[in-house]
Amino acid sequence: MLGLHAIDLARFQFAFTVSFHIIFPAFSIGLASYLMVLEGLWLKTGKDVYIKLYHFWIRIFAVAFGLGVVSGVVMAYEFGTNWSGFAEKAGDITGVLLTYEVLTAFFLEAGFLGIMLFGQARVSKRLHFLATCMVAIGTLISATWILMSNSWMQTPAGFEMVDGRFEPVSWLEIMFNPSFPYRLLHMVLAAFISVSFVVGGVGGYHLLRDKTDKAARKMFSMAMWMAVVTLPIQIMVGDAHGLNTLEHQPAKLAAMEGYWGPKSGETGVPLTLFALPNMETAQNDYALEIPNLASLYLTHSLHGEIQGLNSFPKDEWPDVPLVFWSFRIMVGLGMAMLGIGVLGLFLRWRKRLYDTRWFHRLTFFTLPIGFIAIVAGWVTTEAGRQPWVIYGLLKTVDAVSPLNAGSVAASLSGFIVVYAIIFGIGIYYMAKLIRKEPMGDVPDGGPGHERHPKRPFSVVEQELDDEEVRS
Repeated sequence: MLGLHAIDLARFQFAFTVSFHIIFPAFSIGLASYLMVLEGLWLKTGKDVYIKLYHFWIRIFAVAFGLGVVSGVVMAYEFGTNWSGFAEKAGDITGVLLTYEVLTAFFLEAGFLGIMLFGQARVSKRLHFLATCMVAIGTLISATWILMSNSWMQTPAGFEMVDGRFEPVSWLEIMFNPSFPYRLLHMVLAAFISVSFVVGGVGGYHLLRDKTDKAARKMFSMAMWMAVVTLPIQIMVGDAHGLNTLEHQPAKLAAMEGYWGPKSGETGVPLTLFALPNMETAQNDYALEIPNLASLYLTHSLHGEIQGLNSFPKDEWPDVPLVFWSFRIMVGLGMAMLGIGVLGLFLRWRKRLYDTRWFHRLTFFTLPIGFIAIVAGWVTTEAGRQPWVIYGLLKTVDAVSPLNAGSVAASLSGFIVVYAIIFGIGIYYMAKLIRKEPMGDVPDGGPGHERHPKRPFSVVEQELDDEEVRS
């Protein structure tokens, strides 16, 4: 870390913490909705396979939810310690949005999470299902507020500047800013897709152990259906999101495409499949391009033009190589996931979905692929916004706290060590839970099946109850 400035270390620290954090809320969003579907299907059909899968996944959900809360709290402190300039200038808007996230989503989740996790034998089946629904809805509300805040930073609206501060004028315009609908739908779909590959990977793992495992077959089938249905929708949403970025953040879009501007005699924008973007010479080295294809999907014309990076001041360029390659990693992994989903559909049609062992291995080894794509997409979004914290209005250098590099380096080193321990243990424990047999997880009947009107408060009372049963 020698030679780095405080602002570089502060940016890296926030990037490090949010990269860990974004995985677990995405996991919680997708898994909570999956649990809601499982319990709803159990109530509707009465089939034990659904409730056994519910109990299998709810323990994993509890660990992921806890890790998400731990990592999220850290970022809230970082706004005050590392980014006080941002908090001072934009706190009247972003602080309110994040406060409402706590007052609505977090309280809703916290209020019903206890019933969801520990109330199976204490409340009715329908009340327990209501608690599961409330937790699932709470995760979606949480994503809504967080993405409202982030989207406003990307495409600010509904404010006025008063003494250098962003003051709200229209909360409707702030909340429903130009990029918010695309960003919300894109992120929620990404969470669903990522969880479908986790569920599919775990199902594939258990099918490798026993292809007749009823629960493994069910979760694997549901995951493959989810992947093949949601990925085409995600591609359409991503395309719309890209067009929105072209309109409101053209420099970011140019960096994503690695487009510096039209060359002599060139009409239209090529799709650059591979290149090494060179910010010194403002060109792509070793470029492999398909002429005019980017024009077609960006402007719907083979000869349509967009702004190249050369039309912006050089000090307003993002880190072009980072944005260029993170975008391609996200898109490449998305296409790979679509290919796996289509392959699963083909095997289902051939009635080989549960018997094709190489496909089960493939799904197991690609279990984290969705989360890698999410992190790559986050890097594209946030690095592409640079050098701005609030796009076009507040630069990162003006948002950082007056820190010295040594103090930021010390806290960053501490975070790396603590995160390695906490998240290492959490992921190890989730892996242990995943290895358990889903069908042997709980007795038949599910939550509320064997409720007791009175629960013993001590070991003595438990022994008395056991003696009563024996007599």
